[in-house]
Formats: sequence, C-alpha cells, structure tokens
Amino acid sequence: MIPIIRAAAAVAVATLCSAAALPSAAQPFPSRPARIIVPFPPGQAADTFARLAAERLSATWGQTVVVENRAGGAGMIGAEAAARAKPDGYTVLMGSAGPISINPHVFSKLPYDAQKDFVPLAQVVALPLVIVAHPSLPVRSVKELLALARSRPGQLQYASAGPATSQHLAGELFASTGGVKMVHVPYKGSGPALQDLLGGHVTLMVDSLTSALPSIQSGRLRAIGVTTRERVPAAPSIPAIGEQLPGYEAVGWIGALGVAGTPPDVVARWSNDLAALVKEPAMRERIVAQAAVPATLAGPAFGAFLAQQHELWGKVVRLSGTQLD
Repeated sequence: MIPIIRAAAAVAVATLCSAAALPSAAQPFPSRPARIIVPFPPGQAADTFARLAAERLSATWGQTVVVENRAGGAGMIGAEAAARAKPDGYTVLMGSAGPISINPHVFSKLPYDAQKDFVPLAQVVALPLVIVAHPSLPVRSVKELLALARSRPGQLQYASAGPATSQHLAGELFASTGGVKMVHVPYKGSGPALQDLLGGHVTLMVDSLTSALPSIQSGRLRAIGVTTRERVPAAPSIPAIGEQLPGYEAVGWIGALGVAGTPPDVVARWSNDLAALVKEPAMRERIVAQAAVPATLAGPAFGAFLAQQHELWGKVVRLSGTQLD
C-alpha cells in the first residue's frame, strides 16, 4: 500500500509543478522589461527616435522599455549585440541605413548577416537629406547645379559626413542620375563638414535636413533640394530633387528589427504597436519637429523596403568604388 501512496503523491507533486509552470510559459508578451539597442552614441537620430518609441511603448505596455547605446564600428558593434541576443522579443535593434543597408556592401566581413539575422518590425521615420550650397556658389536649383557641374567636369566638390555614409552615397547617386562628375570630400562627421561649408572652405554638401535646416532658415546656406520623393513637412518650401531630376530618391531611414527566430506573435506585437504609435498625432508632431518624416511601413512591407534599400545602396557603392576594409 505504501508504494502506491508514494506513487500517487509523486504524481500529485508533478502535476502541481506542471500547473505552476504553465502561467510562466503562457505569459503574454511583454511580461518583463525590454530593450532597444541603438548602435550609435546618445543624441544621434537613431537614439532620439528610439527614446521616443521607448517612452510611448513603456506607457502602452506597462513594462519598462530601455534604450541601450552600443556605439562603434560604423554601427557594427550594436548590430552584432542585437543579432546575438535571445530571439524572444525582449531585445530589438533600432537600425538604420548604415549598419543594415550599406555596411554589407562596403565591408568584406561583418560580424552579423544583415539579411538573415534580423526580422523586420517597423520603420519609424524617413530621414531626408538635403543638398546645400554656400551662397558664393552661383546655383539656386537642381537644374543650375547640374549645368554648373557639366561646365566644370570633375572640378565641383561636395562634402559629406564621411565615406560610405548615406550623405556620401546620396551625392554619388545624384551625380550618377544627373550624368555629371563631382568629387567627394569626406569629413569625420557632419559637424566639421558643416562648419567648413558655413566658412566657405567648401561650397557644396549633402547633409541631413535636421542638421542643415537652422542654417538654411537663417540664410547662411542655400538649399538646392531634399532627397526625398516629395517635399518634407518640416520645410515645404524646399523642392524635392526628384521634381527636376526624375527617378532620384535617396532617403535615410530608422526602423526596428527583431532577432531572427522571434515568435511570430511577438513580431506582430512590436510591428503593430510601433506602427500605431507613429500614427499618433502627438508622435507625428514630435517627428516632424526633428525635420524627419513619419513612416508607416511595418512587417512584410518594411521587409520589402529593406530589400529595395539593400539593392539600391549596393548599386551606388559599386558605382563609387567605396570599400572600407
């Protein structure tokens, strides 16, 4: 009789343990804090919008969403950290064109696979770039800039934040699309390049609209055109380059990517909630205030956009001959 009692007791204990484990296994996402890895230092665009998203998601989910900056290596350190995280949805990458769309083409080896190690969640913003000129350069439009470049083949120079940045490659795409030859002058960051442009040491630059807009509005710089397909809400008086150069578009982007293998329902939760918060009027106002454009791509649509960006920047990198290792 005693062995039977012991066996029954063991079954009861096992049943209770299994029952106790069920709530944990079945807990809906999110049931604990999550983190957004930003592969850049605090204050950069990806960090700014990651913190806006984290703030709103924390309020929506009732769970803390923290931002973790893992800067360095042209975004590769942070991207690798995200790619190696557990695929449970509690770690995502706030990615951008550099580490995801450009790095695969300019580095022979990456510590992550930008196309296989991540799953697209949602784009948060599009980042317009702008071609700006020092007032001493005798151009006021895309048409005049192209005419000047044709009259000075290989002599017209443009500055950027550095080699293989979206600013550099947007300039290469502009020259290629317009059938002109311009010389790239790389700087170590947008700040030094912008200061030299303001000082007249260089007369042309491709910069982020966020960075250049105050100088445009003050009249210290002249805007030739934004690189988006349409005019930008923050600066509707600046024409889109595509208005005078059909087919041209070179847009920076910031969006969230999960770890490959994340459960589909968790991917859907991130995608849907990020897309919803970007549609909120208050959130859209904050994005526009940063001279950015609210984005609405989520899930497979964002994935299709990333595939298009991979192809586009690969083509431009090959045209420019840029390699960083």
